[in-house]
Amino acid sequence: MQVFTSRGLAVILLAACSMLVPSPAGAHAIIIAAAPVPGAVLPAATLPVRLRFNSRLDLARSRLTLICPDASTKTLPLDASAGPDMLVAQATGLAPGQYRLRWQVLGVDGHITRGDIPFEVAR
Repeated sequence: MQVFTSRGLAVILLAACSMLVPSPAGAHAIIIAAAPVPGAVLPAATLPVRLRFNSRLDLARSRLTLICPDASTKTLPLDASAGPDMLVAQATGLAPGQYRLRWQVLGVDGHITRGDIPFEVAR
């Protein structure tokens, strides 16, 4: 027969209780607000880009790439003064046509998330 001391019983109860406490799930960074919105038709040749995510980002390991109508790509410099959950940049000199804004972010959960936002610059 085992006899537990009060200290041993306390350790066992503490360990059991710690397994019952829910821990926050590590969710991937997902966009919660975007400018431009997917499918937008824009009249201007200058495009401010603002993507807001549901979590903090590692800005040094995140990027925005503009895919042009001729399939060429242009990396957009990120604004380092944007919030910790945002990618902010400016695309200039856009000719009329179909574009895609390709984003890739590293969230604080350590996972890379990526996606495309298609938009059009009107003729």
